[in-house]
Amino acid sequence: MTGISHHAALIYAMVLASAADREMTDAELKRIGSIVETVPVFYDYPAEALPSTAASCADLLDDENGLDMALDLIEGALPPKLRDTAYALACDIVAADGEAHQEELLYLEMLRHHLNVDRLSAAAIERGARARFATL
Repeated sequence: MTGISHHAALIYAMVLASAADREMTDAELKRIGSIVETVPVFYDYPAEALPSTAASCADLLDDENGLDMALDLIEGALPPKLRDTAYALACDIVAADGEAHQEELLYLEMLRHHLNVDRLSAAAIERGARARFATL
């Protein structure tokens, strides 16, 4: 298993969040595209590479141990200063369609543990995502 870039790792974190409930909604996919186009960590990432990066992540999920392999790749590719970022982006994807399903919450817990995001930081990140995506 070869490594991936920090850009790919962040995209994998978002794609896995979207796929966790086995339904990648339009809201989630649009949000991933918007994040890649606007978040500073992606300024040097060619947005046209997003579909192939997302497909690479999806291909991993076809393997029996695909989720574990993807989480290991994410963990290995991210420097400590981008681990909270990966968790925050995944939370934004979970919140994008207005519902957090149990499978998505389980994925976030797995990601948090793989990336060693402490509980207090995770709670703050989650609360921020809820606030950003709140509607009346």
